[in-house]
Amino acid sequence: MNEADIRAERMKKVEILREAGLEPYPVSSRIDVTLQEFLSSFDARIESDGDVTLAGRVMAIRGQGGIMFADLYDGTAKVQAVMQKTEITDEKLFELFGKTVDIGDFISVTGEAFETKRGEKSLQAHSWRMLAKSLLPIPDAWFGLKDEELKLRERYLSILLDPELKGVFERRERFWHAVREFYIERGFFEAETPVLESSPGGADARPFETYHHALDIQVYLRISLELWLKRLLIAGFPKVFEIGRIFRNEGQSREHLQDYTQLESYEAFKDMRDGMKFVQELYRRIVINVYGRYAFSIGEHNVDFAKEWEEIDFCRMIETRFGVDPLTCSEDEAIRAVQDAKIEAGESLNKARAIDHLWKSIRRGVSGPAFLVNVPVYLEPLAKRSESNANTVERFQVLIAGSEMGKGFSELNDPQDQRARFEEQQKMRDQGDEEAQRLDEEYVRAMEYGMPPSFGFGMSERLFSFLENRPAHETQLFPLLRPKQH
Repeated sequence: MNEADIRAERMKKVEILREAGLEPYPVSSRIDVTLQEFLSSFDARIESDGDVTLAGRVMAIRGQGGIMFADLYDGTAKVQAVMQKTEITDEKLFELFGKTVDIGDFISVTGEAFETKRGEKSLQAHSWRMLAKSLLPIPDAWFGLKDEELKLRERYLSILLDPELKGVFERRERFWHAVREFYIERGFFEAETPVLESSPGGADARPFETYHHALDIQVYLRISLELWLKRLLIAGFPKVFEIGRIFRNEGQSREHLQDYTQLESYEAFKDMRDGMKFVQELYRRIVINVYGRYAFSIGEHNVDFAKEWEEIDFCRMIETRFGVDPLTCSEDEAIRAVQDAKIEAGESLNKARAIDHLWKSIRRGVSGPAFLVNVPVYLEPLAKRSESNANTVERFQVLIAGSEMGKGFSELNDPQDQRARFEEQQKMRDQGDEEAQRLDEEYVRAMEYGMPPSFGFGMSERLFSFLENRPAHETQLFPLLRPKQH
């Protein structure tokens, strides 16, 4: 039978239920306990010999004649309900079960705890009710969902049929819970900042644009949480963090998505060196709380979060590998190094983008955990200049399994330096670099009132996808897909 025929047959069963005086979609479920609670208290219920009402989705139906078995699942556990004609209080109700119940339906069953001859903890049914009649069949757990796009499009079915996939999202929840708990324990204020902005900033990325009809202005979905949270430092909050969604209208890959969850935090009177210890503690807390271990195999890399994290010098690494010093080379020299190394970089290149491409070709071989340090000022417009070398910034990136898994820096709090860097970024933007940052006059004005020296840090859900050793879109509950063509 095709899908349309199955829907039509099930619609007939809806009418059979209504004709029998049973509502196929009642308001109240009237259950007593979850299936897990039923199993946990099973021995006591056997002794009490009392009735209990359970509910769940029918995942399997077996048997014929005077006895049928239905496997119920409510998201907490599975329990077998035994439908025996001699035990059901109303014989018509037993017949109605056989005529109208399909795999996928939600039902409630009232009966008593009962252990089968095979020792399976079950419920001996005395009565049942339909709670929600399904109109489409659930695919077979082994043969029904093989198309990879369909698995993502009908994610609810994938999760229902695949306990391991459900486990991914349970671990994802624990991942962010561990992060939030870590910050709250240390006295950070959890903020909630705007998603719509009149001027996107805080990162090098192309934003999504939309129109605000009430204010009659062009607005953007935020590409970062940074500039709002740093305003809170100016406002007198010494420790702030946010876990929120950000949106970047750029390429999609195994590691990159256009909308994803990001953590950012800022702490007054701390610097990059303080932050490196802080971040090691954070990552170790995450992996031990979520996975109970420190060592991971991620792609071709073996990563041990418990070991001492090394420091990698950005400029020296590039000079050693490609023979150009990012601090002193010209734009032509940087671009030529990219071309000589046969790195795919597109047609539009400036010095900053060329050096970035050179680094990314090196990064893939770094297993980590490691801190990347001594990055040129022109690659980071929001970090303080280093005291030892004014051409580099007080910034680190966390390197894990060949990719960047977090970034922290001593925040720039000199408004004149900030304006100059924004203006340089704006020039790059005017010359065609769509990912260069905009000049944000309002943020510079806020800085002029005085911003304390501080340490800032950010990481995204990419870390979770790496720990799971899965592509980023597979670790999102409902990844964005093109609309289905009908």
